[in-house]
Formats: sequence, C-alpha cells, structure tokens
Amino acid sequence: MSEITVRNAHLSDLPALLAIYNHVVRTSAATFDLEEQTLEQREKWFHKFTGRYPLIVAEQDGAVIGYATISMFREKQAYQQTGESSIYIHHEHHGKGLGKLLMNELIALARENDFHVLIAGITQGNDASVQLHKRLGFEWAGTFREVGYKFDQFQDVSFYQLILK
Repeated sequence: MSEITVRNAHLSDLPALLAIYNHVVRTSAATFDLEEQTLEQREKWFHKFTGRYPLIVAEQDGAVIGYATISMFREKQAYQQTGESSIYIHHEHHGKGLGKLLMNELIALARENDFHVLIAGITQGNDASVQLHKRLGFEWAGTFREVGYKFDQFQDVSFYQLILK
C-alpha cells in the first residue's frame, strides 16, 4: 500500500468529498442528512472552512479517501474556543487507521488554532468512532436521547469532548 498524505482540502477535491459523504447519507445514521447533497450544496459547505476552521483530506495515490473538519460548535461568541470535529472515511478504507491519522492531525490543528475544547457528536451504534475518540483522549460528556429520526427509528447522539489545554 502506498503512503497516505494529509493536507488541506482543495476545491478540486469536492467531487470526492461529496461521494464519500453521500455514501454515508445513504447507508449510515452517522449524519442526519436524509437526502444526498448536490455539488452546489457541498460547495457552500466547503467555503465555511476558512481561517481557524480547517477541512483536511487524506490522500492516497492521488485519490481522496477520507476527510475531517473542525466547525463552529455554536455561533455565540462565548463558544469561540470550542470546535466540533467531524470525520468521514471512504467505505473501502475503514479499519485501516485512517481515522486516527486524520483525528491526530485535527487535534494538532485545533491546538494551533487556539481551541480549548473539541466536541464530537457520535450517533449510537457507531462503536468504531466511539473507540477512536476514547483512544485519543475524548471523554463522554452526555447523550441526547432520540434527537434524530433516520432509517425509520429515533437515533441517540452521544457527545464526547477533548479538553486541549
């Protein structure tokens, strides 16, 4: 297997990011989007990641195989030292350590960008994501019960946090 590189996302990565995300929309409760996104919708989303809010990708052999972001947790100014992390891996690359690689880079970027806390919201049943976050030092902060409805059932979301400093 060739080397995996992590870098900032480019607009030209958008079709690959869209394909990864839409697969998750169709097959998983990891996102609460119920309909696949269009390229236009994802382009608007892409432009939210500027300044201290990174969007990074993992690339192998010229193909984007995963990505991770830090987004605004809430809009009020008192939350500006808290970011929310998201990570999506191409379904053919699960279980290969890619999540850990991306999350370690995201944590380093959070520290560089002076965040105090990273939050991760993880839908119940996504045990691989829970274990990844726990291994990286995230602690369970609480569970919101039945806050999403997807695949004909209510979904719980557990929140994990990592205090960075």
